[in-house]
Amino acid sequence: MSCSICGFTYNCICSHQPSLTSHIEFALLYHENEQKKLTNTGKLITNSLPNARAYLWQRKELPTALLEKIARDDTETWLLFPSTENTLSTEYANAKTSSKKQLFILLDATWQEAKKMVNKSPWLQELPCLYLESVDTSSYHLRRNQSEGNLCTCEAGMEILKMVKEPENAQALNLYYERFLTVFQAERSGHLYVE
Repeated sequence: MSCSICGFTYNCICSHQPSLTSHIEFALLYHENEQKKLTNTGKLITNSLPNARAYLWQRKELPTALLEKIARDDTETWLLFPSTENTLSTEYANAKTSSKKQLFILLDATWQEAKKMVNKSPWLQELPCLYLESVDTSSYHLRRNQSEGNLCTCEAGMEILKMVKEPENAQALNLYYERFLTVFQAERSGHLYVE
């Protein structure tokens, strides 16, 4: 039987899961196809950060709890997505002066699904977009057809933590992510990982 937290059957990684505290919030907006994939890394963020929440994106049904959070006067929301009117991550880091809570929405989906989510959701199109620049090369190679320069959801979350000057949180999340990658192939093959 699979672990209800990490999803692994043979190689539970929950003992490697950090318990982090951050001054920012994450909202992971899942495409319905992504939610149950074993290769999904967004769950590493929601498992590690108590102020990270997962929401299901559906074309015909709005995520009311997320929309209520976005509408709050004390919250400044950013959508991590490349657009024509991006704020670059370095610009954000250098100009950050708002006292509002910072909410970062990560689209947890393939790039094709993420584009569809934005195109079919006017409320997402209205949000200011943030673009990560100067990021490391992705170490995520669990799926086919990955474009060069793209990051998985967990890597994007780590970059945001670095951007908001929480390198210790980014490092702790990275160790958890690396453990996930290390044992994944053994898990997929149905056997125990041996170090």
